[in-house]
Amino acid sequence: MVVTQLNLKFCFQGKKLRGFSCELTRSSHGVLPESFFTIMCQVVVPILLSGLGMMMAGLVMNTIQHWPVFVEVKDLLTLVPPLVGLKGNLEMTLASRLSTAANTGQIDDPQEQHRVISSNLALIQLQATVVGLLAAVAALLLGTVSREEVDIAKVELLCASSVLTAFLAAFALGVLMVCIVIGARKLGVNPDNIATPIAASLGDLITLSILALVSSFFYRHKENQYLTPLVCLSFAALTPLWILIAKQSPPIVKILKFGWFPIILAMVISSFGGLILSKTIAKQQYKGMAVFTPVISGVGGNLVAVQTSRISTYLHMWSTPGVLPLQMKKLWPNPCSTFCTSEINSMSARVLLLLVVPGHLIFFYIIYLVEGQSVTNSQTFVVLYLLAGLIQVAILLYLAEVMVRLTWHQAQDPDNHCIPYLTGLGDLLGTGLLALCFFADWLLRSKAELGDISELASGPP
Repeated sequence: MVVTQLNLKFCFQGKKLRGFSCELTRSSHGVLPESFFTIMCQVVVPILLSGLGMMMAGLVMNTIQHWPVFVEVKDLLTLVPPLVGLKGNLEMTLASRLSTAANTGQIDDPQEQHRVISSNLALIQLQATVVGLLAAVAALLLGTVSREEVDIAKVELLCASSVLTAFLAAFALGVLMVCIVIGARKLGVNPDNIATPIAASLGDLITLSILALVSSFFYRHKENQYLTPLVCLSFAALTPLWILIAKQSPPIVKILKFGWFPIILAMVISSFGGLILSKTIAKQQYKGMAVFTPVISGVGGNLVAVQTSRISTYLHMWSTPGVLPLQMKKLWPNPCSTFCTSEINSMSARVLLLLVVPGHLIFFYIIYLVEGQSVTNSQTFVVLYLLAGLIQVAILLYLAEVMVRLTWHQAQDPDNHCIPYLTGLGDLLGTGLLALCFFADWLLRSKAELGDISELASGPP
């Protein structure tokens, strides 16, 4: 399919037409091209803002890890990555769906816009309730691996905190995503480039803050044995209402039936990242883990969500489910083709990969200025940290290309099936690689210190 765009410019003097110019743009690839500079300009500001939001979330987590409720209920730390990951499972998926709907003209009609928005918001409230409860169960199961006793009061606190946090965060971020996508559409900006980063910019901070406040509230009122069960039952009672509203939209009905597996599996994947965090955060050699975990996990998930949303929109505009375009026929493309060709999706992958190192350097410098000596600033750690960020994002961008093609080939919507998996993997890869960075830096410093001691011991008496 060849697409042609004609831009006309008229020059008036008073009310008289004095001249005009025209510009013709043709694309043989079925989509009007975006230049490297255009993609960079639209992506860089939201990405930096999202990084600042995730950096703030890291600073918040570094503080709340010492609160009494987090010290006594250790499973709350295991709960952090899957709950924070809900922005990838729910809000970023919502942003991607709405961006696709906006770019394909589905929400231009006011009546259709109201139906699409209400059904999508009801869907994420239902998903937040269910996944919030399952995240608490997963945290409890992973926690019981390392201990035998189970405190029922702590179980109730964990479940109520998880469900209420997921519900409130989903509502706040869902409304924000609706406003951003509609605003971007009216301003002529591609929502794919800005919606998911902005979801990430506030998602971590809002979710962590709500979790800290809600869990502390329940901890202060732990003598009231009816409070936490009543909260869980109240939100469970609202699920029929969300189902009724969500059924207004046929595509949402399909998600209600078949869209649970991706978000639940992504939550389980993120929970293993939470297990790594809870096992390392209190150890001296991993000092600073709490600050950097939201940043490295969030940046990776954020960048891959942008790429996934862009590829999904491309397929929705110029193909039909089950049929891949000619230039995307390979289900398992060569990694070089993901980053090194002239295709529009390859160009955006290069832009996103180029943002990793400068972005992380900016966030690292700001964290060091705020936290000072509480975080390591050794050159070895900085190099390892930047290398880990590059490896994480490169893996995720390649997996995005593969997963979107496989999903589309199976006539499924990548907006609903790919982003949860990829953001969950981003959490796990980010937390795991960050723990390896701290461990490798600690080993190298220990060897250097032992070498200095050996030199002193072997010196002249």
